[in-house]
Amino acid sequence: MKLTEIDAPNFDLAMTLDSGQVFHWEKIGNRFYGTIGDRAVWVEQRGDVALVGHGAPSQSGDSPTLSGMVVNYFAFDHPLAEICRSFPDDPIMNAARSYCRGLRIIRQPRWECLATFITSSMKQVAHIRQISRKLRERFGERREIGNSELFTFPAPARLAGSSERALRECALGYRAKNLLATAQLVESGAVNLEKWSALSDVDLRANLCELPGVGAKVANCVMLFAYERLRAFPIDVWIERVLREQYFPRKRNMTAGRLRAFAETHFGEHGGYAQQYLFHHARMAARANLSAPPR
Repeated sequence: MKLTEIDAPNFDLAMTLDSGQVFHWEKIGNRFYGTIGDRAVWVEQRGDVALVGHGAPSQSGDSPTLSGMVVNYFAFDHPLAEICRSFPDDPIMNAARSYCRGLRIIRQPRWECLATFITSSMKQVAHIRQISRKLRERFGERREIGNSELFTFPAPARLAGSSERALRECALGYRAKNLLATAQLVESGAVNLEKWSALSDVDLRANLCELPGVGAKVANCVMLFAYERLRAFPIDVWIERVLREQYFPRKRNMTAGRLRAFAETHFGEHGGYAQQYLFHHARMAARANLSAPPR
């Protein structure tokens, strides 16, 4: 198998893939196996270099180069040092910034990201990973890479043509109905996720929130991870706890609206990165606890 070496300075592969952005990568030895779009790849980090292997390219024709695909996916072009310097200078943010050094916001395929976060509602990361695996194995396309077998995330048409019952068999519960309805909207052309990239943040968030199973938190996740709106600041159970306990420990009347307004002004134009650092730091600090909040 031909290997590709890619310069990857200021990057932590393991932390990036374990930070609750994506849920399908599997670690085998020193390598992480997964799919980028419909391409099966493995990635291994050796210092400031990412070593990449790949399976056969798709039959769709217009495949980007492997190196270009990986550079884009892991956002090696993001000026991470500059982004981190823009974070507010406060104790909890400084601790998260120090702990999460090298964590990058991944550029995810839009449908895959939207569908995955619809399935994530009130689920812990481990459960979201299980759902992703079941959906891929049942509805995705099989790929081989070395001795490993991987599956792509199912296309909207594949899920739109299934049934709520079949999706519930993938451990989605009530989320099955929402995923099916959204897949049907995308497949029918009523929703064009690619064209939405031209919308303002306000309009993009509003459009996403009209989709079945999408509220403010999921919309902000999709804006951040799929549309590269780096100001988007998803507030889930983890982040709400961090904001209340670390920034407003003496205020009991902080509403969700006030927390959103505070996050918008305090964390600024790279609030999405700040949120991901706060989220991962809090989750790792609490990993030893028996109970953990959902994503």
